[in-house]
Amino acid sequence: MVAQDPTGSGAPAAVNPRADTAGHAASQLRRPARILVVDDEEPVRVMMGATLERLGHEVRFAASGHEAMELLERRPFDLVLTDIVMQDGNGIALLERARSQHPQIPVVMVTAIHDIGVAIDSMRRGAYDYLLKPFERPHLVATVERALNHRQALADSQNYQQTLEQVVQARTEMLRQAVEDLEHSYDVTLEALGDALDLKDSETEGHSKRVTAYTIALSRAMGVDPMHIKVVARGAFLHDIGKMAIPDEILRKPGKLSLEEQDLMREHCTRGYHILRKIPFLAASAEIVYTHQEHYDGSGYPNGLRGDEIPIGARVFAVADALDAITSDRPYRRAQSFDVAREEILRCSGTQFDPSVVEVFLKMPNELWQELRSEITGQERRFAPFDLARGSMLPAL
Repeated sequence: MVAQDPTGSGAPAAVNPRADTAGHAASQLRRPARILVVDDEEPVRVMMGATLERLGHEVRFAASGHEAMELLERRPFDLVLTDIVMQDGNGIALLERARSQHPQIPVVMVTAIHDIGVAIDSMRRGAYDYLLKPFERPHLVATVERALNHRQALADSQNYQQTLEQVVQARTEMLRQAVEDLEHSYDVTLEALGDALDLKDSETEGHSKRVTAYTIALSRAMGVDPMHIKVVARGAFLHDIGKMAIPDEILRKPGKLSLEEQDLMREHCTRGYHILRKIPFLAASAEIVYTHQEHYDGSGYPNGLRGDEIPIGARVFAVADALDAITSDRPYRRAQSFDVAREEILRCSGTQFDPSVVEVFLKMPNELWQELRSEITGQERRFAPFDLARGSMLPAL
């Protein structure tokens, strides 16, 4: 039969072969569907079932909403076709339960109620379509195909979303690993730079590594954010980087420095800050370098900062730095014990050191510091100082 122009001119209407074959092509690519037909009239169930089975679909039948829900609980379906008015309950209640418990299954209402209000209400409650009785078989087939194509589109969209999330997750992990590898490369470079600093001032060899390990351990005990600990660790390790600009004759002078030489030596904080602040991944750490000689009571340098004006990383470092200085050999004295260091740090609490940092420090056992010192500078060193910042476990006590 030739399609007629809807304007009534009598001329044949243009037929779009792509539109005519799109639904058929989709149905050919899709697997046979599992369809649940719900109607209390057996002849209707038989007619609908025969039509759908000829299309290759697997059809199951229910004579009531209760029976339909039992079937839906026992096995998955791709589509539900349900009458509205049935002796045992009604299709609207089935629609609501099915949409609530199985929202991925489209539901088509099949009814003899020719009421637009009922149709609109069904659609608002989640029905995919509304098929009026009596209907022609081609109309049933077309409605079912649309509903199944809709379900397939939803499934494809969900699968695409899941695949996209997996791809994003995988790429995020790759990026995280790349950043971690890059940070590790940075830290290896920093360790090499620290070794160069130790060569310049052999009397304090290993100091940068030990004080970094102490700073990390104390920062953790203080509850400093793990990401910020990395920043503090790099600042602690490079705290004396500015001494590269100080003449060797001053650094290695065996006697007391003159006032002029002391002023020049004090410039190492500012010089170190200006060296590091130009390097993007060390810009935040540069603040630790700049303020690591400030005192809690404001008597330090270069800016006389006091209290919370000093970054928390620098306040933690100050205690760690004093701990290593007291327990290490110096040209003018032998290394002191950790007990002596604890007493001296407590004595200077509130003046040179932040009392809250000192309080936490005093709760940490000497065995921890001894083990860290051994592992950082011992003959059988198990890890570098930055391993601690990357989350390695502290030594077991």
